[in-house]
Amino acid sequence: MKKTLLILLALFTLLSCQRETIGGIEETGTTPVANNDDPDDVNWYKAISYVFDSKEIPQIHISTSQYEWDRLLKLFDNNNNTQEFIHCDVKFIKGKEVTLIKDSGLRLKGNTSRRRPQKSSGRFRHCHYGVNFHYYNDDGEHSLKGLRRFDLKWFKDDPAYVRELYCYDLFRREGVWTAVNDVYCRLWLRVGDKDEAYLGVYEMMEHIDKNYLRAREVQFGNHSGNLWKCHWGATLKKNEGSIGADDNQHDYSYELKTNKQELSAATQQLKNFIDKLNSLSGSEFDEWISSVMDVELFLKTYAINVAVGMWDDYWNNCNNYYLYFNSTDSQKYKVWFIPYDYDNTLGTTTNCGVQSDAGRQSPLDWGQKYPLVRKILANSEWKAFYLDYLRKLCNGNFSASASATRIKAWQSSISAYVDNDTGDDTVIKDEPASWSNHREYRLLESGSNNFFEVKAASIPR
Repeated sequence: MKKTLLILLALFTLLSCQRETIGGIEETGTTPVANNDDPDDVNWYKAISYVFDSKEIPQIHISTSQYEWDRLLKLFDNNNNTQEFIHCDVKFIKGKEVTLIKDSGLRLKGNTSRRRPQKSSGRFRHCHYGVNFHYYNDDGEHSLKGLRRFDLKWFKDDPAYVRELYCYDLFRREGVWTAVNDVYCRLWLRVGDKDEAYLGVYEMMEHIDKNYLRAREVQFGNHSGNLWKCHWGATLKKNEGSIGADDNQHDYSYELKTNKQELSAATQQLKNFIDKLNSLSGSEFDEWISSVMDVELFLKTYAINVAVGMWDDYWNNCNNYYLYFNSTDSQKYKVWFIPYDYDNTLGTTTNCGVQSDAGRQSPLDWGQKYPLVRKILANSEWKAFYLDYLRKLCNGNFSASASATRIKAWQSSISAYVDNDTGDDTVIKDEPASWSNHREYRLLESGSNNFFEVKAASIPR
């Protein structure tokens, strides 16, 4: 009898979750599916529909003591790549609902974007932050509707306040379910008993971790496999790049994020994938890669990657992606390529790898001879799929007119909020980063400088 009741309860929970409408996610085509056998997953599924609902811009208020803030500054001064957390309280306001999560963790984030969060004058600066509600207290109360952490990014090098938001939205619209969720938010910071400072409009992003995997467990097959964050040097060639578990101290080309206590076994699995990726060829390679990857999903991902002008990527710069292996078996697994870090896109371009102009660079000569893309595109059918998909994008969601409609709506939703107490980034401008080697690109103007039109013209007909 007890077993029957448990089965009925599980079925009821499953049906309830399936009926939920995910605000913001439904709009862009992503449908994370919860594993209803695990209460944490059900909570996280609800969290994704609440936190990343794009219909309303949330307000985030972070407060910390003067002692903790001074400690963060000292940590940065001693090591500008510090990943240490400090204690803080976080208030999350969405509409009339206010959630206060006390004693959370706050840290600085970013790579080349890192800087001291406060000037010597005392004025705050825009910085990337990571918020972890569970860092100091691993219990149910320290979460946001089940969500344990998220990242906060300022719009560095993006005067248009839209580039990364546009890219992840495009992934989701096109059914690339591996892309993270992100929305605009407004951010305040209070240190000690001083007045609260308004830092302006930020991007709130889903953090790629175990909960990210749990939310997509049905698509991945499970959430307990090996997740690797791949930094510069992750070429996927044999005997190239460093490998290690995330320890908050070292930068590895391949950084293990889950199952860190099983680094040796996870490394063996990664090397098995790299060895076969490089050693197999012809039909043998095609058969193998089809058995371990969803090749069409990968090609969709990469078509979007190239369309938006993501030059700081795997193909051109062996950087900025994740790999997830859905088992811990060294021989039997499925592996997924997860797109990551899209602020330097849509006309913000530079001299890197084989590129000097991400708008006009040929989609068939996008990057260097790294094996994953090169060997897949050596198959004529997959190459045709890739090019056809690029053309489909340019006639659909990536067209200049469709893109302009979405961009104008996003900018309109935040225009009243960009002025802030840092004194920086107070105006929305339709231009690329100041350091871009092609300052002429525009997102909303038609003509020869419109990035979407230029990119469409670069695709072979």
